[in-house]
Amino acid sequence: MTAPSTLETFPKALGLSRAQFRSNLSTPSLYEEVIRRNEAHITADGSLACLTGIHTGRSPLDKFLVREPVSESQIAWNDVNRAITAEQFERLFADITKALDGSTLYVREGYAGAALRHRLPIRIITEYAWHSLFAKNLFLYAAPVQAAEEASRFTVVDAPSFRADPTRHGTRSEVVIAVSFARRLVLIGGSSYAGEIKKSIFSIMNYLLPQSGVLPMHCSANTDGAGDVALFFGLSGTGKTTLSSDEGRILIGDDEHGWSDEGVFNFEGGCYAKTLNLSGEAEPQIYAATRRFGAVLENVFVDEASGQVDFDDSRYTENGRAAYPISFIERVEATGQAGHPRNVVMLTADAFGVLPPIARLSAEGAMYHFLSGYTAKVAGTEKGVTEPKATFSSCFGAPFLPLPAVRYATMLGERIAQHGSRAWLVNTGWTGGPYGTGARMKIALTRAMLRAAIGGELDHVPYYHHPIFNLDVPRSCPGVSSDVLDARSTWADPVAYDAQAAKLARMFIDNFKTFDGDVGPAVGAAGPSLP
Repeated sequence: MTAPSTLETFPKALGLSRAQFRSNLSTPSLYEEVIRRNEAHITADGSLACLTGIHTGRSPLDKFLVREPVSESQIAWNDVNRAITAEQFERLFADITKALDGSTLYVREGYAGAALRHRLPIRIITEYAWHSLFAKNLFLYAAPVQAAEEASRFTVVDAPSFRADPTRHGTRSEVVIAVSFARRLVLIGGSSYAGEIKKSIFSIMNYLLPQSGVLPMHCSANTDGAGDVALFFGLSGTGKTTLSSDEGRILIGDDEHGWSDEGVFNFEGGCYAKTLNLSGEAEPQIYAATRRFGAVLENVFVDEASGQVDFDDSRYTENGRAAYPISFIERVEATGQAGHPRNVVMLTADAFGVLPPIARLSAEGAMYHFLSGYTAKVAGTEKGVTEPKATFSSCFGAPFLPLPAVRYATMLGERIAQHGSRAWLVNTGWTGGPYGTGARMKIALTRAMLRAAIGGELDHVPYYHHPIFNLDVPRSCPGVSSDVLDARSTWADPVAYDAQAAKLARMFIDNFKTFDGDVGPAVGAAGPSLP
């Protein structure tokens, strides 16, 4: 059904007066559109399998913010937040809408943000029907936008077939993601990767919410239903989605949240999970959610004859994804809201194999590791990567932070201190040696450690202080061998461990120089140190 005022207001304003709009279609109707237009295939399980061509992930180097008076002084202009002029944006806007006008376009209206006080009305206009289903799965829907909210609405125009002109539009390539806070408008062109839609809205929330005293976070969250809330920060591949989808707890959301004076709230109404090597044994809830009518599989191999999905096949990309409504998970918090977190978990996949599997952090330590945002890529995942490669992404989401990273970290430290939240660093990466020598930490062991930490069982065990990483590590944990807890003891050669640990510690120290002078000495002192 078409929401009131949808078709009456925006087509002319956006220069799309000749376009044919299909507005807020149901899932079955979108399936019909997708198949009629030959955009994707239906798998044997009923999910929709889509391919995005050469762009199988985000293009962070092609994202731009308009340099304009309303936001210019607040933006942290850097190699993530690149600037284009208002004139370049207007030329881009005119060219995209000209290219789309006369086409059939799909409109999806809804919200980002489950908390009524902080929700953002959004309108997603897509060239592809499957992108509209993606948006339907990922965002929130309630009553039609109220008149008082209309002025705050952001619109995304998504045009994969459009090719930007670097000379005319000020872009780096034919791909562009351009955001104007003054126009409340996002323009996406040249990429079919649906994640660009999701993350553009996240970037907008990261700009708007701190101005209202709300901390936006790239994290998953769950609860026990009785006030015990946990947050899970982490970059892609660290287990953020997997570990928050715990059968013993209730999922609030898998990727993006705000922390307000009232507590935590989800930005989204769906999940966007990585699928490579997904199995029913290790991740039963996510596995089941991907094999349903309505789920969108992105760049996942499907056998043409049988329609069977093969999550172990990475021929298209290692970044295969599934987008599905959060209601596909068995136990979810329907309101998308909960209280203040008692536990804040920072996940890292350390391919160097030297960080402990779990460690307790002070408030200053939490700020340090939040600002560092460390994980590691492993050999073979990218061309030219022949050994583990450290990746530091501030606040576990640098590409989506329009404001200075220290502003978000300060808000986190204040909230942890105010609410007495416990903070943890959890390594879901390698043990017994680096990638290629050691083994990936078993999900079952990580779950056992997290359940003990969140359940308070690690509050009363002895700890030892790691001399290099400056971390407090438990000596015992229910259901986990003490040998596993001491990363050094899992290595056959302790001297080799010390050398590798010192190497990673130096990377932390060098990376954190970026924040010298921006944080207090106690935060800097909470990180690794070398003799």
